[in-house]
Amino acid sequence: MARAGIRGRRWIRRGAIALSVLAVILAAGGVLLQRLDTAWPPPLEPAPLSAEVVDRDGALLRAYAASDGRWRLPVEIDNLDPQFLDMLIAYEDKRFWSHPGVDIRALGRAAWQLVTNGRIVSGGSTLSMQLARLTEPRVERSFAAKFRQIARAIQIERRLSKSEILERYLTLAPYGGNLEGVRAASLAWFGKEPQKLELAEAALLVALPQSPEARRPDRHPQAAKEARDRVLARMSSAGVIIASEVERASGAKVAARRLPMPAYAAHLADAVMRAEPGARKHQLLISRSAQANLESVAARSARRLGKHVSVAMILADARSGAVLARVGSAGYFNAARAGWIDMSRAQRSPGSTLKPFIYGLAFEEGLVMQETMIEDRPGNFSGYRPRNFDMAYQGDVSVRTALQMSLNVPAIRLLDAIGPVRLVARMRQAGVPPVLPPGETPGLAIGLGGAGLTLEGLVQLYGGLANRGHVQPLRYLAGSKPVQRPVSVLTPQATWQIADILSGVVPPKGAPRLGIAYKTGTSYGYRDAWAVGYDGRHVLGVWVGRADGGSVPGLTGYMAAAPILFEGFSKSGTGIEPFPSAPPGALRLAASELPFSLRRYASPDGRLVTGAPGEPAPEIVFPPQGARVDLGLDRGDRATPLALKINGGRAPFRWLANGEPLPEMFRRRKASWVPDSSGASTLTVIDAAGRTASVDVFLE
Repeated sequence: MARAGIRGRRWIRRGAIALSVLAVILAAGGVLLQRLDTAWPPPLEPAPLSAEVVDRDGALLRAYAASDGRWRLPVEIDNLDPQFLDMLIAYEDKRFWSHPGVDIRALGRAAWQLVTNGRIVSGGSTLSMQLARLTEPRVERSFAAKFRQIARAIQIERRLSKSEILERYLTLAPYGGNLEGVRAASLAWFGKEPQKLELAEAALLVALPQSPEARRPDRHPQAAKEARDRVLARMSSAGVIIASEVERASGAKVAARRLPMPAYAAHLADAVMRAEPGARKHQLLISRSAQANLESVAARSARRLGKHVSVAMILADARSGAVLARVGSAGYFNAARAGWIDMSRAQRSPGSTLKPFIYGLAFEEGLVMQETMIEDRPGNFSGYRPRNFDMAYQGDVSVRTALQMSLNVPAIRLLDAIGPVRLVARMRQAGVPPVLPPGETPGLAIGLGGAGLTLEGLVQLYGGLANRGHVQPLRYLAGSKPVQRPVSVLTPQATWQIADILSGVVPPKGAPRLGIAYKTGTSYGYRDAWAVGYDGRHVLGVWVGRADGGSVPGLTGYMAAAPILFEGFSKSGTGIEPFPSAPPGALRLAASELPFSLRRYASPDGRLVTGAPGEPAPEIVFPPQGARVDLGLDRGDRATPLALKINGGRAPFRWLANGEPLPEMFRRRKASWVPDSSGASTLTVIDAAGRTASVDVFLE
């Protein structure tokens, strides 16, 4: 037995000597290595990586496991905590930056410890050797495997820079379970990227790869703490960290559980992954801070509103169309709320949210102004009898009050005059066509929600109200460009009137005045509650309801969605952009300043006032609809007066240019107007009977 022990020690001694000799030969034999590289190249093909969806600044929104089921996120040295890197190199491979892949001194020390102790005390592996083992896993622990690892390490050093080696190691190192790489580990154990790790956190991430399963903090917290503290103690002894900092870090608790990977904007991330499944990285225009804040608002609000209630929200920049946040549900993984369904793209009844566009068209046509009186009494519109939400009627109210109170009958009176086809045409022009029942043409019911619309479409429409009438299509992907010449849903003058009215709507109870304009809506049967608000630049839309379309008793836009809207605006981080000043021709006249024909919209029976029997309505014959008229405006010349001519109608006539009445009334059917700027203009004439005619022209 003694002879066998001597023989065993002799083999250990020979193996250690052979290990050291091979390291020396490989480090010095340049010609041999050159031939070795050619005949036996190292397997450096990159392992499959996790796909990432990132925000506008590159912050991670959502990650997807790699094809082999591992969480493996790439690492860049510049994005790692410098203290972590210093600790890793000091602990694992203190001569990393200078050796050729093999640390002869470390191998010699390991061989001597093997000889003197009869067992492996330290392996002497460099980070390059560990990377070789990760890229080409060994099947057993043997001298042959160690020789192979040394050779591979030297080959790797000849192909990759030191920074590349470090990045690859920190992408492939095991950290327990299916976690590989320091980024995945930092997100899973600490819920943060590894840019600014706490000292105790960095020490744990240095210790984990040596024995990732035995030191998993969620399963073996004591072993994890002891390993972490050994790293800290060695760093203190090496002078890398001062003793007081080590003492403080040693008292920190170890992570008790593994955290889920980030899943911000989960529905949108899924959509872009489906659209381009082969791409490893997708960058969105989303702001992660705004997204995280709105997701918290949505989840908290849904809990308050009921077990099965969901919430969807979209925040967009109206000027560029960039979507800054999109919340598809109150919780992607919440089964009770069917959280996997993206309600921001679901077709639902928009309730009263289209009323601002009805009033905007009426302002364009010169049918009304803000202080025009309009009837809120029961009306019959060819068999369609709308009623107000509360079943009550206000009698005579101003147009301003009618829109602020969201009265149904006045809105339908105006839509009846404008024509629902025209409203739908404007929506289609803005890229937001409403979904109508099969075979049906647009009817008056569309003004009260009788069509399908998505939250996404509604936010795009309201973006036109915030952007002087110009609608930018919503954009999600970084690299996409805004439309150079966006279409118009309303004139700048009409949008100013709408913003002036809606910014005066009282905030919901308990909410502060934020300086935003907003409108709410409630669909039939309390199925959908809406609130859409905007400032001078941003639009935020909110939908509340059940994903299955079920009724929620008492659910209204004002009581359920509006508080979420105000909280969302407050916590989005975008700030409040002031509304722009009034464009030329936009003003609010007092009732006493209105032309006589604009003081009251309708007769007592609810129908538009008409002229005498057989008397034709006014018709603008010059300029004709769609004309381009050269008045010398673009050349800097003094503008030529634009001649205005009409046929029919009853004198006197009131002309409006872009919603602003001309200074005088005209008894003749000829008039003139001197514009102050070029561009698109709307001209409207109103006769004594209140009948109107309008044309859109372009002045140059």
